[in-house]
Amino acid sequence: MSILEKTIKYTFRHREFLMTALTHSSYANENRCKKLQSNERLEFLGDSVLGFLCADYLLKAHPEYCEGRLTKLRAAIVCEQALFEVAERVGLKEHLLLGCGEEASGGRSRPSILADAVESLLAAIFLDGGIDAARSFAMEFIILEQEKLAVTGCAFKDYKTVLQEIVQKSREEILSYRVKSEEGPDHDKTFTVELLLNSNVFSEGKGRSKKEAEQMAAKEALSLMGQG
Repeated sequence: MSILEKTIKYTFRHREFLMTALTHSSYANENRCKKLQSNERLEFLGDSVLGFLCADYLLKAHPEYCEGRLTKLRAAIVCEQALFEVAERVGLKEHLLLGCGEEASGGRSRPSILADAVESLLAAIFLDGGIDAARSFAMEFIILEQEKLAVTGCAFKDYKTVLQEIVQKSREEILSYRVKSEEGPDHDKTFTVELLLNSNVFSEGKGRSKKEAEQMAAKEALSLMGQG
């Protein structure tokens, strides 16, 4: 833990927050006698905290940007691939607690798990040190770096946002996603998501997480629309 704290430039006053942030559900389930909490609840909180901090920064940093451009930029900064890159940069995978099954299936390098862990870590910092501590971490390790990549065109392409912008041009068009199926054990699931346009299935995508499957469905829809 001390190594990770030095890397992220934050020392926890309450180490239990950090422990929870690093505990994947597979480990908690395999070690129920230890009565450990998984990081799923922290991930939920971290997603909201990051969204707020990112929106607050972009609104102040780019007064010339319209709402659509701000939304697109925020989506690129907080997407799964961007957070995965953050996790790789701080060596987060070395500190995760994973169950045996998840470990064996390569979960330590899975983008969805590492991206979720970054959100959990941000939530842990927020609970331990407040919003200023969370902002310091988010700005240095997530927002500024990913904003730079997004502006230079090197960031992960957020197909969902691109598609949404196209669909919004026609007010009568309604875009939605739904999970078609889940295959495999809990530690190695594959999700299939359908993209619906006006309640009709238009495309579908597969991924190791619902977010990834939605992105692949949106990518396929763009391709069908001739958008590359």
